Amino acid sequence: MNNIFKNFFFIFLTIFLINSNVSSEEEKIKIGVLVPMTGANKELGQLIIKSTRMALEDINTNILEIYPKDTASDPNQTLKSAQEFIEMGVDIVVGPIFYKSLLYLDELENITFLSLTNKIVDLPKNVISSGINATSQLNAIKKFIKSSDLKKTIFLMPKQNYEVEVKKAIKNSNIKLYKTHLYNTEPTQLTKQIEKITNYKIRKQNLADEIRRVQNSDLPDKEKQIEKLNKRYTIGNLKFDSIIISDFDESLKSVVTSLLYTDVSPKNKQIITFNQWFDESLMNEDSLQPIYYPSINKKNLDNFNKKFFNKFGEQPNHLSLLSYDLIGLIYYLSLKNDMAELDKLFKKKNSFKGKIGIFDIQNNKINHRLNFYEVNDGNLKKIF
Repeated sequence: MNNIFKNFFFIFLTIFLINSNVSSEEEKIKIGVLVPMTGANKELGQLIIKSTRMALEDINTNILEIYPKDTASDPNQTLKSAQEFIEMGVDIVVGPIFYKSLLYLDELENITFLSLTNKIVDLPKNVISSGINATSQLNAIKKFIKSSDLKKTIFLMPKQNYEVEVKKAIKNSNIKLYKTHLYNTEPTQLTKQIEKITNYKIRKQNLADEIRRVQNSDLPDKEKQIEKLNKRYTIGNLKFDSIIISDFDESLKSVVTSLLYTDVSPKNKQIITFNQWFDESLMNEDSLQPIYYPSINKKNLDNFNKKFFNKFGEQPNHLSLLSYDLIGLIYYLSLKNDMAELDKLFKKKNSFKGKIGIFDIQNNKINHRLNFYEVNDGNLKKIF
């Protein structure tokens, strides 16, 4: 009798343990990390892998598992690795990084990609852009324009591939613009276009006409007036009070230089640009200041960079923090929702507070509530 009882208990225990293991296995959330691990961008991929693992350690949970795979920055290799994820039972993927890597991913079903790209146009249906897109930036700029009581903002954008993204973002954000102008980044053409936008030749002629008028007048203080006029470059009001420039790096500086040439200065017209990722060279350019732009939470970025360096002995980049946050986002959604209905998670309205800032999720889109900064007198100041 005792042997029968022992055998029954052993069978029961075995079944219980098997079921427990199955249940435990079912509760695991397998996260793919799809980044370049070979080729020219492998260092970038390694930074992202390290960031996701650091996030996993900080969350300190055993329900998340991370599986990195290589894209080699190639669409075909990206598809192959993504297919392997499906075979492994991975439902959600952080990556790919580059827009070109998304090319064939719409061939796959039942898997969601949180791409690190900031492009929002022509994405495959199973890809959600998680980068700091133009819509998020214009939402922050719109808030600044309203709080600063700016009434006539012109928008300058280069004739490049990014133009389509920016036009889409203007529509998405419902930002009110006085006028929109496209410009050629070639220096000679750029200056001529800025001259036209700012009515430079007319304003310059106005000055010449005024000097001539005073010279031919009988005004008692005309010499003093002429001396004062000679210190000016133009005369005439501009029809705008602020300028948004959707450009970066040296190209951005070229646009501002052309504006300065036409007597339009950041000192008299507010110049706003897109996310510059705290470009320190802007701090050293007095002629560009003050200049304003939206970006992520600077304090959190600095703290993350310090922690990352102390752990790995190398500096991360801005995609490192984004990938770190995406692991936190997936964990947050897993606590509030059934991960079996993953295809619905990003359709519902939801918000998540990450290190970058607040993620707003709805209709398979991610937008970011960004901070806003002023660079002036060599200093960075947070506006909101």
